[in-house]
Amino acid sequence: MTTPMPFDAGTTLMSEVTAAVKAAGVTLRDRYTPQARGVSLDEVVDEIHANDDAVLDVLREPLLRARQGSQWAEDELAGGALPPGEWWVVDPAEGNINHVHGMDDWAVTATLVRNNRPVLTVVHLPLTGDTYTAVAGGGARLNGQPLTVSAKTDLGAALIGTGQAKPGEDERTFRRIGDSVTAMLINGLVVRVSVPATMQLIHVAAGRMDAFWQFSDVRSGLVAGALLVSEAGGTVTDLAGEAWNTGSRDFLAAAPGLHAAALKVLSPIA
Repeated sequence: MTTPMPFDAGTTLMSEVTAAVKAAGVTLRDRYTPQARGVSLDEVVDEIHANDDAVLDVLREPLLRARQGSQWAEDELAGGALPPGEWWVVDPAEGNINHVHGMDDWAVTATLVRNNRPVLTVVHLPLTGDTYTAVAGGGARLNGQPLTVSAKTDLGAALIGTGQAKPGEDERTFRRIGDSVTAMLINGLVVRVSVPATMQLIHVAAGRMDAFWQFSDVRSGLVAGALLVSEAGGTVTDLAGEAWNTGSRDFLAAAPGLHAAALKVLSPIA
């Protein structure tokens, strides 16, 4: 993703978005239990939908009020380009499957996308209280402190990640995930395969991980992390090496010293 033109968030937009996302995080935290909820597929899906509905009830209207004229991207599992203009791409429970299984890798995310490029994002982790923010042209931060991506230049020393974007993807996508994990196990140091994408991308932005790739265009799992990584100094492209946007079919975010090497491994599989 090439760095967008600097985005003027004004003096209040970021604070209003952060407040809205944190308030939504309280709702999601209050619904959390350290035990798994649901046994059958229908029960698990019902728990996931209940989380989404509860959080959206407190998140949607404050975000739309905070940015007059903005629109709402309804389907959090959708991919592809959005119509022109400003859109809120939100995941009310990023890592929902983890939440309902009693694990702690989940967050609330809200990203303002302008003409298919993320320009402002807030990612809040209710269990830790950590808040990641980024504005196009304004840098990325964790609890107000600047973030910087990894300085590594050797893929063989890299901690790299990928994951499944959503249930029920086609067999070809699953086979590409498997082939790419094998290729990165051979060429990298350690590969993490987990969900959700945002929880790995915040580590890339903070320099704790070195790269993340995904064979998917699910917007809500990528827009927040894409902006955080690029504003922290990372390189974000598709797997052809072209600048990433919400219309791209696949995704790679990496420390600049590793991006070319990661792309060389992954692009033949893509």
